[in-house]
Order: sequence, then C-alpha cells, then structure tokens
Amino acid sequence: MPEIKIIDTTLRDAHQCLWATRMTTAMMLPVAEKMDRAGFEAIDLMSAIQFDVCVRYLKENPWQRLRLMRQKVTRTRMQSAMRSRSLLSFDVQPDDVNFLWLECLAKNGIRRVRAIDALCDWDNVVPILRKVRELGMESVGSIVFCESPVHTDAFYARKTRELIDRAAIDVLMIKDPGGLLTPDRIRTLVPALLKVTGAVPLELHSHCMTGLAPLVYLEAVKLGVTQIQTSIAPLANGPAQPATQTIARNLRSMGYAVNVDDRLVGEVGEHFLRVAENEGLPLGVPMEYDQFHYAHQIPGGMLTNMKFQLQQAGLLHKFGAVLEESARVFRELGWPAMVTPFSQLVGTQAVLNVVQGERYRTVPDEVKKYALGYYGKPLAPVAPDVLDRIIANGSARISLTPPPLAPAVPAIRRKYPNLPDEERLLRCLYAGSQVDDMLAAGPMRVEYYFDKPVVRLLKELAKRRNPGRIFIAKGSTRLELGPS
Repeated sequence: MPEIKIIDTTLRDAHQCLWATRMTTAMMLPVAEKMDRAGFEAIDLMSAIQFDVCVRYLKENPWQRLRLMRQKVTRTRMQSAMRSRSLLSFDVQPDDVNFLWLECLAKNGIRRVRAIDALCDWDNVVPILRKVRELGMESVGSIVFCESPVHTDAFYARKTRELIDRAAIDVLMIKDPGGLLTPDRIRTLVPALLKVTGAVPLELHSHCMTGLAPLVYLEAVKLGVTQIQTSIAPLANGPAQPATQTIARNLRSMGYAVNVDDRLVGEVGEHFLRVAENEGLPLGVPMEYDQFHYAHQIPGGMLTNMKFQLQQAGLLHKFGAVLEESARVFRELGWPAMVTPFSQLVGTQAVLNVVQGERYRTVPDEVKKYALGYYGKPLAPVAPDVLDRIIANGSARISLTPPPLAPAVPAIRRKYPNLPDEERLLRCLYAGSQVDDMLAAGPMRVEYYFDKPVVRLLKELAKRRNPGRIFIAKGSTRLELGPS
C-alpha cells in the first residue's frame, strides 16, 4: 500500500471555520516546532482571510506572523493561497501586484502556494502558478467542486487537463469548500481526473458540513488520491476538516502508511483544547447529514457569520428564507461555485432580496461585476430577466465591459517610497487607517498564557446574571463576594 501524505490545516482553515479565524500568533508558536516534526507534507498557514483578520481585528502584522513561524518551522513547507487574481479583496488586481505578493510570500517563508479560480477560468491563475514555480515554491492548482448541471465529471476532467498543460503544476487539489462530495460522487470524479493527471499527485480538501467527508476521504484514497488535508482535533469536524487522528488510524487499519507522529499530533491537540477552554472557544463536533445543504451550498464559516449578522439585526427569524433565496440566486447567477467571493455574492444578494421584499432591487457592485464578466466568464448564462435587473439596478459607475488593468507596482512604490514591499502592499489593499491602527497596537504578542484555575472560575462566575453570593476557600485563603 502507498504512503498517504497529510497536509495540516489546523493553523489556517480549521480555526477559520470554528473560531472565526481568531487564532492568534501567540496561540500557534508554542506548538509550531512540534507540528514541524510531526511529519506533515505541508502546513497550511495563510490565505486572504488570515491576512484580513490579522490586520483588521487581531492587530497583528501578518508578515511578522510568517517570519515568526518560519523560525520554528524549518523542515515542513508552509502553505499559502491565492484566490484567483483578487488577493485580499473581491476586486481583480493587476498581474504585477499579484507577482509582488508572491515574491513577498516566498521571502517570508512560504514554500507551497495553491491557487484557485472558482470559475475555472485559467487565464486568472496560470500566470500566478507559473510565477510560483519560477520562485522555487511548489505549485498547487485547484479545481473547486460544486454540485450543479454544469459541474460534471467531464467538465472537471477537461479543465484539469487544460490546467496541467498550461501551468505544469506540481499537485492538483480537489477543493470541496462546502463539504458537498459524497462517496458515490467521489467514485466517479477521482477516476475521471486520474485519467488526465498523469504523474501529478491528486490531493483532496473537504469539510465535514454534511458529516460525509471522513468517508469520502477513505473512498478517495482507495481510488488513488495520495494527499489529503486534515486538521488536528479538537479543531476538526463541524464545518472544518476531518480529524487527523481518526483519519490516520482508519487509513492504517486499511493497510496504508501514514507517517505522522501520533504523539506529537496528540500534544498539539491537547494544547489547542486548553486554548479553547481558556478562551471559551468552540470545539469541533461531528455534524448531522442535511440534504438541504445541497440546495444552497453555502460554506460553513459563512453560514455561521450569516446567522450571527441576522441575529444582530433582529432578523434571525428570516434565516430559513435567506437560505431558500440563496438557492434560487445560486441557480439564477449560473451556478458559480460556492466559495469566496461567489458564496458571499450569492448570500448577500439573497439577504437583500429577502429583507427588502423585492428581488434585485438593490444590487451590490460585486454581483454586477460578476454578471458582466469582471471575475471571468460565468460557467452558465445568468438568467436573462435577472441580468436585466442587475444591469438596471446596479451601479451606473460599473462599465458594461471590464476595463484593462494597467501595472500598479511602480505607482505603489512611488506613493510609499520608504517602506518595505510587504507594508506597501497592505497599505495599497486596506483603506483608511487600518494598517496604521495595526501598527499602533505595538509589538505582536508572542507568548501565550493560560489562566490559573481560580481566574477561570472567576471569569465563569462573572458571566452569570445576578449571583447572590460567591464564597471561595482554599486552606487559610478565603474570598467572599456579594452583599455585606
């Protein structure tokens, strides 16, 4: 039996799904060396949303996170991602900006880059993947799995052959952001891809949204997938990836070699369990199968955020209607694969349609740009009556024909003459004072401290409403809180 290689997603996608991407660098560093020695093929660390959360919410310099992790992860390749040509926003960036970003990734410790285009428009990713190889990093091309009349096995096989021919990728990844793959579908999809991949390894990334991903992984390995992406429990299951511990055990019982160190993986899991308890963060648990998920196909992290935002607006009772509308918008827009940015476009339009009571009365700029081909050619035509409403009600500032993009790096360097390229790029991509606010927060916290038991107890008691009296005693030490 061949060896099955594991790409770890704990530090990137797992906490993105379960902790709203709020894992800090200080939480990562104590176990970075253990993860480096655990035997992973790669450690997935940063994508657009990690950069975004670092800057806007955690007030951490994302480039400094990379540099700190590079000091501790010396034998395992760290992975980043490129979301087509859009980098950190929905807007398409000029090629020279994307190339400079890749150069900064390589300079700061990234050795593996995967690139996706949800429309499989390879004009958007082939230059990126070629640049990845030019910089000496491993290039991973991705096809985004989606359930629709246009996303057939033949479609994926044709697009895979085209991508390999044009970009000479090192690895092909099946990216299933919605956890939509089933054992039945993987049995037809993998053989169709293997007919055209040749010597290029096939990798699988899925989520446990329907509870089927662990079974899909095992079936995929039997069919010829040799690389899989998992996360370390307790940051596994739920909307995240299958658990490394369980998948490794099951694969070994089937006769496959999985050369990860169970002891080190277990110690990493214990660390994040303590972090979750310390911070009051959720743990991943298996999810029940939900057939309706195949109608709207909204990824797990986005579902959580959508529900939270509706609750904040006093509109949680409309959540079911929004999901129904999302399924309808998904069909009308020509089945865009439900991954960033298109899942957000569909979900936002659905919310507006439901809340305003009139469909497409308000059209976000990004929805109009999608319909007009700014992000690439839609895989299927937008419904004609819907396209008319999008054009009529969308911003008149958006040209009906996407304008060409001129090189931008020379202007960025002129605008910020005395800064490193890493900071120039952040200032180019973040409006207002967001980068200044991040820098003003001071040095990044690099040590993580666990609360002592009595501190955790007091924190929990403080959450309770109107406690009458609190009395704590240990030996000769007594603490009494409450009315005198």
